[in-house]
Amino acid sequence: MSNSYTTTGARPTARWKRFVKSNLLTFLTVVGVFGGTTLGLMLKNSTTPWTQREVMYIQYPGDLFLRMLKCLIVPLLVSSITSAIGSLDLSMSKKIAFRAIVYYFTTTVCAVVLGIILVSTIRPGAGHNVGSMKGKATTRQVLTVDTLLDLIRNLFPPNIIQATMFQFRTILVPPENSTDVPLHTYKITSEFTEGTNVLGLVMFSVVLGACIGKMREAGKPLQALFETLSEAMMIITSWVIWISPVGVFFLVAAKLLEMASFMEVLGQLGWYFMTVMLGLFLHGFGTISVIFFMTTRKLSFPYIAQMSQVLATAFGTGSSSATMPITIRCLDNMGIDPRVTRFVIPVGATINMDGTALYEAVAALFIAQLRHIPLSFGHIVAVSVTATAASIGAAGIPQAGLITMVMVLDTVGLPAEDVTIIIAVDWLLDRFRTTINVMCDALGTILVNSLSKNDLAGVPNEIHDAEPHELVELRQDCNEKE
Repeated sequence: MSNSYTTTGARPTARWKRFVKSNLLTFLTVVGVFGGTTLGLMLKNSTTPWTQREVMYIQYPGDLFLRMLKCLIVPLLVSSITSAIGSLDLSMSKKIAFRAIVYYFTTTVCAVVLGIILVSTIRPGAGHNVGSMKGKATTRQVLTVDTLLDLIRNLFPPNIIQATMFQFRTILVPPENSTDVPLHTYKITSEFTEGTNVLGLVMFSVVLGACIGKMREAGKPLQALFETLSEAMMIITSWVIWISPVGVFFLVAAKLLEMASFMEVLGQLGWYFMTVMLGLFLHGFGTISVIFFMTTRKLSFPYIAQMSQVLATAFGTGSSSATMPITIRCLDNMGIDPRVTRFVIPVGATINMDGTALYEAVAALFIAQLRHIPLSFGHIVAVSVTATAASIGAAGIPQAGLITMVMVLDTVGLPAEDVTIIIAVDWLLDRFRTTINVMCDALGTILVNSLSKNDLAGVPNEIHDAEPHELVELRQDCNEKE
């Protein structure tokens, strides 16, 4: 009797210990976000203003964490996509790619439409003065068509090594000794700017993976190389993510110290800020969840609850690319097929930017309302198309949406300098929209995995439950049995 009582009484304690142990990192990361917010607000309200150097010291641990994550992006992206495509036959790769692209396109269009409906209904720009909202930002004069052409050019990099470090972009140079000259008459030049050409690397990896799959036996040594590299990157990721609570803590605290008076900013941009936030919330927990339920017949909220650490990291870093390794590891732990995860997540982190698309549509119409420029239905459709294209071209780095915002403004004839109107709250909105982007990518991977289960029925069940470092051994055992 006493033994039975002891055993029964010990069970809740054991379960609690297992729960804490399995969710410790998630808990610490969430604490890092709230702790960083608290520290930042406390330091912000101190009597002496903080200098740029002092803020740099506070941000330093966070910068180190961010640099570690970014260091993993290129090798993980190339190896993950190549090994995922190479391990599938071409017909199966086409099915998974088609499902992923349809999902991404659908959610992006829904985000843009939702943003346009909200900004047209709430009208956050009505009754404000443009001049009082100007801020400081570096803008670049460029035509929308040039941005779209650069997007396609970057899909086909002339040098794959160069693509790991630089992106191509068109530069328009005004004629000498002339003023008020139309942009389309400017001299066309180009340059390679610092930053990873993720689109080019994705295209190269997809083609290389398809080639390896088509080579069958002859391609197995190369396939094994990329699989091993992918798993090695995931093991390194599992080491790095234990630093994430500390990194996120200092990144959030430093950002709060950098910002101007938040209440003053909200006084000017409060309705705009709330419109974007409402749109992100409705899209993340409404539109995407409905699409997820209609496709899988499952509620998305239990899955979202398991992504707490991923979402907290996305908010802290403001970069979907930097969060990619952690997202892949989280989905591996949730039992999603590694081949689906390693293809859909890197592609999603590159081209699927729902939050960015919604934000750019809202921002363009908000600025038009500030300038009292009436927009026809044709203009609104143009904003929808351009915001969708701009979100695809936006890099997965902090505040990349400001760069592509210029082409959306150009669509409705607004000057590029109007980007400075929204610069004051962009850093905070950027973190929220990155969180929605990452959540959409993760739910899309689960959705594609659910639709592809019959196609992937031959994968041994133990691979789904394996730790990243065990996947190589399991694949080798499967090959030997064959």
